Amino acid sequence: MQKYIASIDIGTTSTRCMIFDENAKIVASSHRKNRLIYPKPGWVEQDPYEILENVRTVISDAIKISKSERGSIIAIGITNQRETVVAWNKENGIPFYNAISWQDTRTKDICNDLEKEGYGDLIKNKTGLSLNTYFSAPKIKWLLENVEKFKDAVEKEQAYVGNVDSWIIYNLTGKAFATDYTNASRTMLMNIRKLDWDQELLNLFKIPDYILPEIFPSSNDTFFGFTSTESPFKENIPISGVMGDQQASLLGQACTEPGMVKNTYGTGSFILMNTGNQPLYSKHGMLTTVAFGKNNKDVTYALEGSIAYTGSTLEWLKNNLGILENVDESEVIAEKIKTSDGVYIVPAFSGLYAPYWDMDATGLIIGLTAFTKKEHIIYAALESTCYQTRDVIEAMEKDSGKKIMELRVDGGGSKNNYLMQLQANILGVNIIRSEIIETTSLGVALAAGMALDYFKGDLRKYYAVEKIFKPEMPRELREKNYRLWKKAVERSKKWKKI
Repeated sequence: MQKYIASIDIGTTSTRCMIFDENAKIVASSHRKNRLIYPKPGWVEQDPYEILENVRTVISDAIKISKSERGSIIAIGITNQRETVVAWNKENGIPFYNAISWQDTRTKDICNDLEKEGYGDLIKNKTGLSLNTYFSAPKIKWLLENVEKFKDAVEKEQAYVGNVDSWIIYNLTGKAFATDYTNASRTMLMNIRKLDWDQELLNLFKIPDYILPEIFPSSNDTFFGFTSTESPFKENIPISGVMGDQQASLLGQACTEPGMVKNTYGTGSFILMNTGNQPLYSKHGMLTTVAFGKNNKDVTYALEGSIAYTGSTLEWLKNNLGILENVDESEVIAEKIKTSDGVYIVPAFSGLYAPYWDMDATGLIIGLTAFTKKEHIIYAALESTCYQTRDVIEAMEKDSGKKIMELRVDGGGSKNNYLMQLQANILGVNIIRSEIIETTSLGVALAAGMALDYFKGDLRKYYAVEKIFKPEMPRELREKNYRLWKKAVERSKKWKKI
């Protein structure tokens, strides 16, 4: 009987299940859209039950497509949107509140107060993260201060809180409560050198450790738990791999050597550089994060630049402005018009993330003339993805002292050929698109399989290149356009304080 690895990928806007064979080839795939909820300006939530139901559905569908038999799926990997927080009753699994998304900015005052009190450096030294609404700890603090049922349950030691990975593990296994190094490193509560919850930070945010999951290596041969017979798998299968989606992508892109870099183009964009077995602390606005851990002695770190709005900028043009019928047509429009005609979009809808970390920045469209058409704005939205990526890449080069010669890409946005050529032009380096676009799913499948020695040796043998995009834009034009982008970014900064 053929043995398989199942990979569950819970992203911001979609959930999928993929089943891989021993050569890391896709046997089956199923996906469903996730809904985002916007109760107030700056608030972004999701329904935990909907996330769970989508997970159950894609598992069942993928199993049917693959015609897997009992015993043929030998391990499971889970990868997920990071920083998004779910709180639930530990006994009955009922959520106390909607999941608070990583994009949510309601905790701005909490972060500002801590910054004013001088805790920014302490947090960065212990966690590698900037004090920002992006991360989990301020969201948990907000829940404790604003959701009475949760607060009461915490006092009675009847509550759990975690990122989406922990919520799904709990429900698939029947109450196992666990997370991995990569997800824990995004909470702003884990000491990235000690690889455990930091008591000083827990005290700072007034979060008791007993409501948090146990932390394990990403590839875990002692397992995060076993699926219950009531799960869609209908049997006890070990969950042996868990990773945040961007770290899983780094592994799936076979960026196994220091200096290798990948970018995932999804709702946002996330650029990670492998920095080896020691954390490299940024002086240029990057985050320091755990990239992968097989055991306590085998941990890889990364620099990360997180961009909140890239693919979701196109969704904004479609849903809010109504100038796109569907996101995919942006490629056709860009190919036809070939210019933004001097229009720039800075999509700082949740402030600016890396390398600026400005919670008071707001979005802008600048460079408009009487000649400007909707097509120019659509083109500018694509360019904004590429410019934000360059901002991050240049910061990484300064921090690491290494010139980045290529960028490996994946995610839904990387299917847009025009966008990828534009990225090559704006960066001035080769863009390498992998054969498997969903490398987050592949990465956590590799992590799950490695725990069982199902996948062995050099991971590069499981990676294949689909296409290389080479820069074609003259250097002078590239630099001129980028200077104008930087001017536009300066206009958007601190807007809420004006």
